[in-house]
Amino acid sequence: MLKLIIVESPAKARTIKNFLGKGFEVIASKGHIRDLPKSRFGIKVEGEELIPEYRVAKENSATVKEIQDLAKKADTIYIATDEDREGEAIGWHIAHAIKREPDTLPRIVFHEITKTAIEHALETARSIDMDRVNAQQTRRLLDRVVGYKLSPLLSSKIQKGLSGGRVQSSTLKIVVDREREIKAFKPEEYWTIDTLFVPGIEAQLVGFEGEKLEKLSIKTQAQAEAIAASVRAQAFRVAAIETKQRKSKTPPPFMTSTLQQTASSKLGYSPKKTMMIAQTLYEGVKTPGGVSGVITYMRTDSLNMAKEAVDAARDTIAKQYGEKYLPNSPKAYGKKAKGAQEAHEAIRPTMLDFTPDVAAAYLKPDELKLYRLIYNRFLACQMEDAVFEQQSITFIGSTAEYKANGRKLLFDGFYRVLGTDDKDKLLPPLQEGQEIPIESLQPNQHFTEPPSRYSEASLIKKLEAEGIGRPSTYAPTISTLSARNYITIEKRQIVPTEIAFTVTEVLEKHFPEIVDANFTANMEEVLDEIADEGKDWQKVLHDFYFPFMEKIEAGKKAIQSLKVAKPIGRNCPECGSELLLRSGRYGEFIACSGFPKCKYTEQVESEEGPKEKREVPQAETTDEVCDKCGSPMVVKSGRNGKFLACSAYPKCKNTKSLEEQKESQVPCPLCGGKLLWRTSRRGAFWGCENYPKCNFISKFEPTEKKCEQEGCDGVLARRTYRNKEVYECIKCKNRTPAEETGEGAE
Repeated sequence: MLKLIIVESPAKARTIKNFLGKGFEVIASKGHIRDLPKSRFGIKVEGEELIPEYRVAKENSATVKEIQDLAKKADTIYIATDEDREGEAIGWHIAHAIKREPDTLPRIVFHEITKTAIEHALETARSIDMDRVNAQQTRRLLDRVVGYKLSPLLSSKIQKGLSGGRVQSSTLKIVVDREREIKAFKPEEYWTIDTLFVPGIEAQLVGFEGEKLEKLSIKTQAQAEAIAASVRAQAFRVAAIETKQRKSKTPPPFMTSTLQQTASSKLGYSPKKTMMIAQTLYEGVKTPGGVSGVITYMRTDSLNMAKEAVDAARDTIAKQYGEKYLPNSPKAYGKKAKGAQEAHEAIRPTMLDFTPDVAAAYLKPDELKLYRLIYNRFLACQMEDAVFEQQSITFIGSTAEYKANGRKLLFDGFYRVLGTDDKDKLLPPLQEGQEIPIESLQPNQHFTEPPSRYSEASLIKKLEAEGIGRPSTYAPTISTLSARNYITIEKRQIVPTEIAFTVTEVLEKHFPEIVDANFTANMEEVLDEIADEGKDWQKVLHDFYFPFMEKIEAGKKAIQSLKVAKPIGRNCPECGSELLLRSGRYGEFIACSGFPKCKYTEQVESEEGPKEKREVPQAETTDEVCDKCGSPMVVKSGRNGKFLACSAYPKCKNTKSLEEQKESQVPCPLCGGKLLWRTSRRGAFWGCENYPKCNFISKFEPTEKKCEQEGCDGVLARRTYRNKEVYECIKCKNRTPAEETGEGAE
């Protein structure tokens, strides 16, 4: 008697096969085996309904044949695809592909791939949930409608190869809107009165002459210096000392979004990499007891945890860390407030005896890092809160009021497992009424900063907060935007490209609902209603499709073509293709006709007069010669203004600033070359002239003094730290007051 289990992944199939006896056969569908056709729209409109035309793709025919052959021999066929809506739909497609009625096939689900979980699933089989299938069909058809109808319109009006999508386009607008904020930002000047009280107590000026002072209260240098002069003349005393206990709450276990965010910030993993590694850990790796899944299902927005897993965590905490780290009762965490779906569990380890130390002998380095993150977070979520003592001291003069804050860790709680970067900032023992002299005081100028660009992690956090997409869509959405050249990722920041602005502006004007975060989030709620309440999915499709198609037809006439591309009679210096004069958000520019394979561009300076008479300006020549290849240097424009570049580019990529180069009298500590003052998007720094052969950089100018810390061969740089002159090691960051080296402040 043969029992056949059909899963999605070959790795999952191998793992499950290890748990079962001879009477079972396990085979993988390798994902979707039946879907809408790739080469055409694939949706038939019949009256008020949209009928999908599903097909088995040619590349899947061999897999389907293999499943069909096994299905003929099997007495029982279990559908064991992933437990989310997509998995439910894949199971439904498998049933149709092997010519079986879906409701006749037992459906089993499991949060983890362990022997116990598989045996329990076989005992509690259910039927395929058609409401979930219809929710997934609705999502698939909506995305097909937008993708296959909007993308050709964008390509015809703007540029070949463009695409639009229901989740993709609203995500792109979020990125573009942030860049608009950055470009429109105007820095605002403000001043602080940085003050140290004896002995080295850092305090903030919070009041002056009866008025409260906020961050931006002091606007000008004259105002700052007047306040500073007044404060210097005042005598201060301790007016109030306040001590309170504060708890730092234990963090919840991971779900998909928080795992991706934490892996990005702590491990530097992209969301795509995180999910690939998590998939491997879920589907099965080697363990002391054989191949097994070591984490639960990784695509989830639930914070639920199985009682057995929580009990095991509490036992482990009591044994390893002691009863004081164990709360009186298990900690439970609610679902997300907005749009949580599926009765999943949070992401957790499946076997607590497979500790990270044990796992080190079985997992690859990247797998071990992610597994340790998941394991420790799960243990921590069942531990006691950390307890801090918050300290606050108020200093009062005749007209000025200062406040100093400190913190002391009294009980580490969950930090015992997760660790903490927070260091105690203790204030010295003082008495109320005690006189307290000023050690140093310095007015300092600052400027407000624009909002930062999104990282992959912060964008996922934003998408989750807005209710855009679901756990399975976060990483693929970002990957799609990158693959379509809508965004680039520079130093872990997401930067929209020129074409992203153009596409977003067209969509905002003609298809506002597609880029509206609220519309996209509301659609997710509608999909939830289909899955959970059986809402009419065909009505949802109807209500979207027909108004959308009217806008598509209107757009064909109303959207003005932005395809301005004139040959300029020159070839691309990078690939040899023809260069074209194009029109973009910031005016005309020169681009390679080989885009997107070749991304070479040049700027065109704006001129008065009709476009047809406008000539492409040639690069401004100079008398300077490239010191690397001897070719003439020309003036070019970049993000940071004009600069000198070698005319032999791309063979020679030498560049120079047009400003007079600032040079240090101290040679490079690594190679002896010249140290030059350079600027970049992250600020100014001292760098070696021999870069990239020598990669020495320092924010502060080095001296010839050597670090005296044992085992450190770094050099010291002189800087101001907390209003004091110090020597700081560029390598180990050890600081020595200038007075201790026999040198006072200048």
